[in-house]
Amino acid sequence: MLNDQDKTTYSFAAKDLTLTEKLDALPQRPGVYQFKNSEGKTIYVGKAQNLRSRVRQYFHKSRMSDARIELMTARIVDVELTVTDSELEALILEANLIKRLKPRYNVLLKDDKSYPFIAITNEPYPRVFVTRKKISGYRYFGPYTDVKSMRSALKTIRDIFLIRSCNYDLNDSSINKKKFKVCLDYHIKKCEGPCEGYITREHYNALIEQAAQVLRGKTKSVAELLKKEMDALSEATKYEEAASLRNRIDALRVYSEKQKIVDTTEADRDVIAIVKKDNDACAVVFRVRDGKMVGSQHIYLSNTAESNAGELYEIFLERYYLDKDDIPPDLFLADELYNMDIIKEWLCKKCGHDVRIEIPKSGDKAKLVSLVRTNAQFWLDELELIKLKRGDIIPHSLDSLKRDLRLSSPPRRIECFDISNIQEADTVASMVVFVDGKPKKSEYRKYKIKTISGQNDFASMQEVVKRRYERLIAEKKKIPDLIMIDGGKGQLSSAVEILNKLGIEKINVLGLAKKLEEVYLPGQSEPLQLPITSSGLRLMQQIRDEAHRFAVTYHRIVRTKRILQTELDLIEGIGKKRTEELLEAFGSVQGVKFATEEQIAEISGKKTAKKIIEYFQITENKNE
Repeated sequence: MLNDQDKTTYSFAAKDLTLTEKLDALPQRPGVYQFKNSEGKTIYVGKAQNLRSRVRQYFHKSRMSDARIELMTARIVDVELTVTDSELEALILEANLIKRLKPRYNVLLKDDKSYPFIAITNEPYPRVFVTRKKISGYRYFGPYTDVKSMRSALKTIRDIFLIRSCNYDLNDSSINKKKFKVCLDYHIKKCEGPCEGYITREHYNALIEQAAQVLRGKTKSVAELLKKEMDALSEATKYEEAASLRNRIDALRVYSEKQKIVDTTEADRDVIAIVKKDNDACAVVFRVRDGKMVGSQHIYLSNTAESNAGELYEIFLERYYLDKDDIPPDLFLADELYNMDIIKEWLCKKCGHDVRIEIPKSGDKAKLVSLVRTNAQFWLDELELIKLKRGDIIPHSLDSLKRDLRLSSPPRRIECFDISNIQEADTVASMVVFVDGKPKKSEYRKYKIKTISGQNDFASMQEVVKRRYERLIAEKKKIPDLIMIDGGKGQLSSAVEILNKLGIEKINVLGLAKKLEEVYLPGQSEPLQLPITSSGLRLMQQIRDEAHRFAVTYHRIVRTKRILQTELDLIEGIGKKRTEELLEAFGSVQGVKFATEEQIAEISGKKTAKKIIEYFQITENKNE
């Protein structure tokens, strides 16, 4: 790791140089760059073999980038550089800076929860316990995603190596002063009594080292060491002590047999696979020691939209092994690494032995990698389900709509209006609401047009838009991200006019004409033709069709109600239930009209039958 004296840092303050001058002054050397915003906060950290060419790429107009990178570059006001002697040093510095600063636009690693570790303290007589927090100087094993296996591991090493479970502050001086007394663990042979000095510090720490080996998965080497000690004690006729070691070896064998064998070669390796979707990815690591899987872990990565598989593997390996000492000699990856030589050199220097990186293509090794990839896909799907429930995922159709309409953000809430009438009668309107590309039927609204007589779709649209957004303003509710109008330029202009009068000017609004599926935007004379394959266009069609369906359904209800009212519901004393009974009995209003008083009385009673006959007689006389 680099010390401060090994680094040369350049900071180009915005007040001293223009951005062009900053870029021209960049050195052609390896190092790390930090992009900073107007508040001086680091928003991105990157490394480069040539700082000048790498940093300047972000500001080339020809650079292909997504909206996230465009947003980032728009916020850059300062560039801080740290020049290093090699790309390897740049890799180490970059990983440390990202871990410490957590810049907004970098790919970030995060566990979905705080998994527990088994910790070994750095005391003269170390303790071993479970924790979720890390303290500098302690050794940690895990994290353990399976708490049951973690408890089993902890119990095993305490039973085999008789590690103390007390919290006494033990050191040689305190033990010599006889400040402590042995507890129950000593009497039931679960501890060898370091607090009373019954075991030397050297012997106790040798047991701790053996326990650490077991936690790393190296049960075979520990068992072989214990067997040698047992044989030596037997030869020395110390049979009781030898029997104690034999029991420990048996317990270690039982513990080892519970671990799943995934490699008959008894090798040590980490098997890693990363699966990516949009801006998220998941990495899964299987830790294999002596051919047995001793643990697995899944880690989520964010801000991955612009990173390819090779870059993701490089980023993950840098961050994952940054603080780890237990690096096996073999790493199996599911995909090619972006910068193999640099990563191998760094890993070898870090762990002190050769590290081989392999991408298996066939055989048992490839099957194991495939299993890890399957696990990564499972956990990524789980993340997507969680985000969908929280509303954190933006559907692809909304991203497509944002791109097609050149919006600043995806329109997560869309409201669409449609007018329905037949021959100038019973004009109604509908409004449907889609949130994150899904209909939200509880917020649908239907309107009877009140101020417009006859067939005037433009004026009707103005009325319903005015009523809708006057109410939202009065109730201080949020205006939608996008307003859709079912119709062409005329309907759109009518809606925009009323929105402007309401003071709603900075709003995304469009009209979708049904005939040619043309999209009309305010202030543009020519329609926007979207490709028929666009998922954004398909979403708009779905919303428009739903608004039309809802409007037509409501129009039919209103029209049917009006027709029935002119004949039966207008008769005093006849309600809705009685009307339904008469229509069911006689089939139609005409059937009721031509029925006799006695026939009607059988359904509704003599008094009501008399009223119906008198009503039709009066109506007939008026018509004559």
